[in-house]
Amino acid sequence: MNLTDYIKKVSIEDFGLVFQHQAVFNKRLKTTGGRFFPHDGHIDFNPLLFERYSEEIYRKVVRHELCHYHLYFQGKGFKHKDKDFKTLLKEVDGLRFCPPLHDHKKDLEYFCQSCGQIYFRKRRLDTKRFVCGKCRGKLILKSRKLS
Repeated sequence: MNLTDYIKKVSIEDFGLVFQHQAVFNKRLKTTGGRFFPHDGHIDFNPLLFERYSEEIYRKVVRHELCHYHLYFQGKGFKHKDKDFKTLLKEVDGLRFCPPLHDHKKDLEYFCQSCGQIYFRKRRLDTKRFVCGKCRGKLILKSRKLS
């Protein structure tokens, strides 16, 4: 079953309404599980959500996006802050927030040679240019985690 068929099935079962547009996977989504586009009615979903979590969790995220979808086409408040959205989301047992999709561990670890202060960074530091913020000592790259 492809994604659009799955969304149509969830829409009928949980809302009693038909989903008439397209649902697609979007690898560029980094922090969110899905996104509804009112201008053309399609919904993007993060493929990591479907890989990392159980069907129960991603079904709740699908319900969240379908709340946006159905409320928009009914002319009701479809944004997160709207009462209509919050009420419908609670009725269908959708998730208010997406579970974490990325491991936010830092992969570079620097330490100060003088005071031992540790710094975690995602990007490399030029150790000739930058020094410890605590004691102005020399920074040394301690380790790099491979992930």
